[in-house]
Amino acid sequence: SAAFITMFRTAAKMLSVASTSSFSRRILSIRYYCKRTPTKLRLSEAVSGSKLGANVQVQGWVRSVRPQKKNLFLHVNDGSTLQPLQIVASSGLLTFGCAVEVTGTLKQSPHQKQLVELEADQILVVGECNPVDFPFKIKERHNLEYIRQFPHLRCRTNAFSSLLRIRSEATTAIHSYFRENGFVQIHTPIITSNDCEGAGELFQVEPQSPENDEDANFFSVPAFLTVSGQLHLEVMSGGFSRVYTFGPTFRAENSQSRRHLAEFYMVEAEVSFTQSIEDLTKVMEDMFRSATEDVLAHCAEDVALFHKHVTPGHRDTVDHMLKKRFPVITYTEAIDILNRSSQKFAFPTQWGCDLQTEHEKYLVKHCGNIPVFVTDYPYELKPFYARDNEDHPEHTAAAVDLLVPGVGELCGGSLREERLDLLRTRLEEAGLQDTYSWYLDLRRFGSVPHGGFGLGFERYLQCILGVDNIKDVIPFPRFSHSCLL
Repeated sequence: SAAFITMFRTAAKMLSVASTSSFSRRILSIRYYCKRTPTKLRLSEAVSGSKLGANVQVQGWVRSVRPQKKNLFLHVNDGSTLQPLQIVASSGLLTFGCAVEVTGTLKQSPHQKQLVELEADQILVVGECNPVDFPFKIKERHNLEYIRQFPHLRCRTNAFSSLLRIRSEATTAIHSYFRENGFVQIHTPIITSNDCEGAGELFQVEPQSPENDEDANFFSVPAFLTVSGQLHLEVMSGGFSRVYTFGPTFRAENSQSRRHLAEFYMVEAEVSFTQSIEDLTKVMEDMFRSATEDVLAHCAEDVALFHKHVTPGHRDTVDHMLKKRFPVITYTEAIDILNRSSQKFAFPTQWGCDLQTEHEKYLVKHCGNIPVFVTDYPYELKPFYARDNEDHPEHTAAAVDLLVPGVGELCGGSLREERLDLLRTRLEEAGLQDTYSWYLDLRRFGSVPHGGFGLGFERYLQCILGVDNIKDVIPFPRFSHSCLL
């Protein structure tokens, strides 16, 4: 019928339109996927030269601007490498410090100092920066003391960005050393009821707005920010033969000196089934060498910046340290060396006195300006857990410090007192037998001879880079009367 024919024609027309629309969408889709999409690269990838001729996109911050008659030359960096990428643009209103996204073609650079440059097709300003107000100036080399005033901005400088890459690599290297040598990482608590060092320099932890009685402790006992993870590692060393931790520690020292921070990072390790200080010194020395060699290999440009512009000549000191084995002297020998010295010291040097920084630095120089181990300290100078050598009349503890050039003490450790009767007596003398009853339990149930040490991570960075002030090797330094950000 006529009605049926009309319906058929209408349906056919609709099908034809639908097919045409579907075909058009497929064509547009093919065009979209065939479009030359730029490859997004980090600056470290771009400057390597592996993508020559490619259409790429990079993002970063402008480190320098150099206008010429025909072109505008920019140096851009994203923090992944010390080396900037040169951008060649036809024109543009770009300022030092602004954040940009650049799309263009990577080409071989005609200049010998750089392998590639990016010929820009498009530059998008992601974040503006007023160079007049910006505290770092384009043609000035700011020293570490100046940039320390701007903890929220100093990562934009070459020196501090290099420091942070070195710090990151050193962290990885230390973890790698322990993993490759059979250590199990333990996450020790930041909040603790223990005072491992016994010095009383603790930050107490309390709620800001306690819901309960003001006289009641949130944890039912006084709680503090940790000064060391050692005692918790000793707990774990009852079930694991090698353990370590790497994390923040806190000391409430009222000091603004170049050597002290209220918050810093510690590397701590415990080794079970050992009665030898040599077992500990071997781990300390091997870790120091392994981490330092890794940093020098993987952060060569960043380390070179420090050794050239911040601490000229320090690379020779580092190389000298790595060439020789670390000597070992006893505390008694150290005191004898100090007393035979013609140098006048501000602090006393008789047997039984604690070694001060001036003494430590002198001993390092006396031993050839390389790291040196000092062992067997007076028993009374060491905490309750240090093993008694029972060597009267001198009476020393099986303790060891590693002293390094420019810093002094880097590591401190000891064999732990595993003999229950001697440990109980020491705790009773100090009035700590109730507080550390759990510690005595460790000796009652399957105790083994063991020992351990701690390394100050910031002091390690000072040592290998030659940086004088500890506040310049940590992202956000906390110290007495200063907690910026």
